[in-house]
Amino acid sequence: MSSLSVSASGAAADAIGRHVPALVDDSVASRLFAKDATLWGPDAESESRIRLSWVGLPHSSRPLVGEIAALRDSFVEQGLTHVVLCGMGGSSLAPEVICATAGQPLVVLDSSEPDYVRRAIEDDLAHTVVVVSSKSGSTVETDSQRRAYEQAFSDAGIDPATRIVVVTDPGSPLDEESRAKGYRVVNADPEVGGRYSALTAFGLVPSGLAGVDVEALLDEAESVADVLAADDDANPGLRLGAAMGGTSPLRDKLVLVDDGSGIVGFADWAEQLIAESTGKNGTGVLPVVTGGDDDPEVAAPAADVTVARLVAADSEAEPAGDAASEVRVGGALGAQLLLWEVATAVAGRLLGINPFDQPDVESAKKAARALLDQGAGASTDPAAVDGSIEIRALGSSGEWLGDATTVPAALDALLAQLDPEHGYVAVMAYLDRLADADLAQSRVALARRTGRPTTFGWGPRFLHSTGQFHKGGPAVGVYLQVTTAPKEDLAVPGREFTFGDFIASQAGGDAAVLADHGRPVLQLHLTDHDAGLAQLREALQAGGRA
Repeated sequence: MSSLSVSASGAAADAIGRHVPALVDDSVASRLFAKDATLWGPDAESESRIRLSWVGLPHSSRPLVGEIAALRDSFVEQGLTHVVLCGMGGSSLAPEVICATAGQPLVVLDSSEPDYVRRAIEDDLAHTVVVVSSKSGSTVETDSQRRAYEQAFSDAGIDPATRIVVVTDPGSPLDEESRAKGYRVVNADPEVGGRYSALTAFGLVPSGLAGVDVEALLDEAESVADVLAADDDANPGLRLGAAMGGTSPLRDKLVLVDDGSGIVGFADWAEQLIAESTGKNGTGVLPVVTGGDDDPEVAAPAADVTVARLVAADSEAEPAGDAASEVRVGGALGAQLLLWEVATAVAGRLLGINPFDQPDVESAKKAARALLDQGAGASTDPAAVDGSIEIRALGSSGEWLGDATTVPAALDALLAQLDPEHGYVAVMAYLDRLADADLAQSRVALARRTGRPTTFGWGPRFLHSTGQFHKGGPAVGVYLQVTTAPKEDLAVPGREFTFGDFIASQAGGDAAVLADHGRPVLQLHLTDHDAGLAQLREALQAGGRA
């Protein structure tokens, strides 16, 4: 039997006390689990009506358990034990957390970066099974990854149909094409949005093929479903939702810190769920993933921050009584997946937004596609070149850059645009998130330098996560985009563009939409990857020591 705990102090506790009784009186929890599409107002009703099946997944996903087990047994008998997941956003983040927590290996290919893609394809192809996950069936990243694997299998004399499993909505272009090719296809519930899909086929198929006991995961979620559906002041979903979206004034930065939860990488999944669901109409909650108590956002949280501590399921400790705003959340993984989905939907109601659409993710996709059609790689001349780094400034005609001609001076100019009370810094690195992983350490240096919450996202992965908040949330962010030329480009079979072209267009489209929204964007392009990265690290770390 699983259980959940949500306790709070400070402004978060005040929000719970202020909002939960009204949420109970309005029967929000029971209406949510009855799939009441009117909970978020008339403007959201049409979308909500086709996005609420996730509340019943702990039960409705049960038929998948046997299907996945049989498929895994078949692959294992053939010696196929190296599982790769091609997917973006909600299609990849939940399986990554599920498998890491269970200690089961899973390669997540959620990038267009050529070196990253090539390394994944060349790793143990002889024993590889590929899960291709796309809800719409038209996601360009996933389509490109699938094409690359099809080519690799064919070149190795392997029939791709024996190695590729497709997860998609029924009737999608990918569904029809894959069935025609003889691929194994598992359809997901079409009335569940991507970021709420952890307990659908998108979360369960790759996890189960990797060796996770997905039935136990569903058991954990099902054991708390009645608690989360109850119109009761103790409902942990109502309490967490109020702490997230009900503080007054709104503390719109939710700093996530793991405090012995035993769940590996949970904050990365929650980041996407919260940011993409709430960051719109000029409001929202920005999740900030931190490494621990020593990070500045946790050690000395700003006045617009609530700290969310992920604690062990059996933790009984209450938040510190003098905490400015803190919430502690405990529970098993399956239970927490459902809890945070409920809480995010509740926070959406309190914020007055539709938690099921992502309008600005779509705008960035369109901008990227337009650049790709025009010929990716075409860009404006740099404002300056400093060593191995080209400097460009976007937003407000780039006038904020002033006469800066060096990377340190350009960083100073960008950070000078930062609202000292409400702003945040976003680092957006269109690099290889494994080979260049240590760049993420710059997040802490920037947070210390500015005294403001700082996020770090790997492109294009973050486009399906904080990318929505960047464009649709409050206009208080400053954005540092890092790009590079790949060490070696990689063709996308059957397409006129390469992976290098594609990731360049994604970065360009992202920056263009941010600039159109009036956000200041500093683009730093590494003309020499190794030298430029070393130069950038030095500039970021030097600022952090100041």
